[in-house]
Amino acid sequence: MQSTKTWCGIDVAAKTLEAKRRRASEAATQTFDNDAAGHLAVLKWVGKGALVCMEATGVYHLQLALTLRAGGVRVMVINPRVAKDFGRALGNRSKTDPVDANTLLEYLERMGFVAWQPPSAVVLELREHGRRITELVQASVDEKNRAHAKGTSRLSRVVLDDVKAHLAQLQRRIARMESSAMAVIKADPSLLEMYGILVKIQGVGRRSAILLLTELAVLDPTMTVKQIVAYAGLDPRRYESGTSVEKATRISKIGNARLRAILYMNALSAVRHERGAKLFYARLVARGKKKKQALVAVMRKLLHGIWIVLQRRVPFDSAVLFAASLAQAESSDSAVAAPQPEPEQDHRNGRSEAKELRQQLEPAPAEATRRRKVA
Repeated sequence: MQSTKTWCGIDVAAKTLEAKRRRASEAATQTFDNDAAGHLAVLKWVGKGALVCMEATGVYHLQLALTLRAGGVRVMVINPRVAKDFGRALGNRSKTDPVDANTLLEYLERMGFVAWQPPSAVVLELREHGRRITELVQASVDEKNRAHAKGTSRLSRVVLDDVKAHLAQLQRRIARMESSAMAVIKADPSLLEMYGILVKIQGVGRRSAILLLTELAVLDPTMTVKQIVAYAGLDPRRYESGTSVEKATRISKIGNARLRAILYMNALSAVRHERGAKLFYARLVARGKKKKQALVAVMRKLLHGIWIVLQRRVPFDSAVLFAASLAQAESSDSAVAAPQPEPEQDHRNGRSEAKELRQQLEPAPAEATRRRKVA
């Protein structure tokens, strides 16, 4: 049996990796970037055959763990609560990245090694499909904006026709990737069950269900609601400096921007068409919250509910998720009128692109709404 020469604990953050390595009696620490180049540097630093321990930190550890495992490193991923309790047992009084890396190294050396099992190949395949769909949708939105601009200017018919031809090609490629993603989902009973739960949620269309599944299926199912909110970058972030500088609390945005973008569109649709979400949003605005702050609260609430029902494999029930708002509305003499959110006006690329992107992500609900108006 091959003896282990290198042991390493790695504290994983959104942007950096703090690693502590022990080889024979020699110890060394080093900081790496949490990106593809940094992952390869870690692999070279620890060497093939090493044992590495890290915490489960949403998606931040995933690509590193996959890279190390593919390079011949044996990886163990432990629950953050286990690492925290072990650090207390060691008598750690400080919490810094180097201290956490040392705690993980100590855990690796003292406790039994349990090899990490990566997400299944089908889940990773679906993630690649979903991310490609997102890229193509964004490219389609860009081309639609160009077609509108060039159609208005009327400077070159040839260029306008070329943009429209590219746009039609993008639409065909999006449809093809969606069909391929659905084939991946249907081939796996677990993914198909989760997709069935997502697509029945008010405000989640077929494409959004695929994209949500893309980002959530790869995560550790033991993650808490608080951890999943932080992973999406929807956790509040306070900014204070001394006694004179105190900025308004905002979301951290340190997390999965793709997941936030999908939830943003889902929240817009839910606030317009789902009574519980509409009342929840309206009461936040009535209490003085800005419309965008209220919409972020709806996003966070939806993520809570979606994560729980996916783990429990039960249908999503908005009456449970927004029970307090619904109960308060029923007990009131007059319900608060729900103002329509207008987040498109705050979009960095303008109202038209945000509106177009929402229609691209939610084509089915938009069609259903138009049919109801005609009837």
